Amino acid sequence: MTRIRRVEAIANVASGSVSEDAPQEIEKIFADFGVDAHVCAPPPDELTDCLRAAVDAAPDLIVVLAGDGTARAAAEMCGPKGPMIAPLPGGTMNMLPHAIYGARPWQDALSIALAQGEERMLGGGEVEGRFFLVAAILGSPALWAPAREAARFGQKKLALLRARRAMRRAFSGRLRYIIDGGAREKAEALTFMCPLASRALAEDEQVLEAAALDVKGALDAFRLGFHALTGDWRDDPNVVTERCHLARVWAAHGIPAILDGESVRLKSLAEVRYQPELVRVLAIPKDV
Repeated sequence: MTRIRRVEAIANVASGSVSEDAPQEIEKIFADFGVDAHVCAPPPDELTDCLRAAVDAAPDLIVVLAGDGTARAAAEMCGPKGPMIAPLPGGTMNMLPHAIYGARPWQDALSIALAQGEERMLGGGEVEGRFFLVAAILGSPALWAPAREAARFGQKKLALLRARRAMRRAFSGRLRYIIDGGAREKAEALTFMCPLASRALAEDEQVLEAAALDVKGALDAFRLGFHALTGDWRDDPNVVTERCHLARVWAAHGIPAILDGESVRLKSLAEVRYQPELVRVLAIPKDV
């Protein structure tokens, strides 16, 4: 096992999928391994500050029990030379935790990682200085992410309002793109899968899997936006994928995007590239 002495942990107990007992559970699991972990369980508006303080403390390991956005933020803050991270499933989709640890409870993932874990450098995608380690979607389907989040929190009126706004904007302009200096193309949406999650790439390949999607209408855009890369779109015979080191993407206005499950807004011209070293993670053996 990778030697771990100093640990900072962040638990978002307000996420809905993390119990109020989670901080004590984290402390106990580490105590069983003879490690004293400092655990922070901040309110949602202090989550980023707590994460920043944890990174600045320069521990051997930062444990993040929260949603995809916080896991992605931790990866960005740490970078390849900062603390190692263990992103545990504490959100809705848990894209990065499931890619690293499989779809298992966070308690099991942490215990196995501490018993058998190994340090692994992850590569992935970068766009406008933002990381994604699993997948990104650019284009109109990303407009549905805010509606999805409102629905997740039971805010039905807000979800409906956001869905209507997404519907109005969904087909207002297509993306133009060039992949690795190739021909100029058009698409309603572009997806980029990292080696960590792609079925078409080996994990040691230093490239992204790119796909251009021409959704047929609002229903397709809704489905893709709500599932945010976890649905069955890649099995569609009309979807053609290719390897990508660098993509240049532009649109008439800012580009809506989802990076590892988090909704962001990109500039009207963006470059998506593969980066071989983004962050160190405490991973578990692939055969566990």
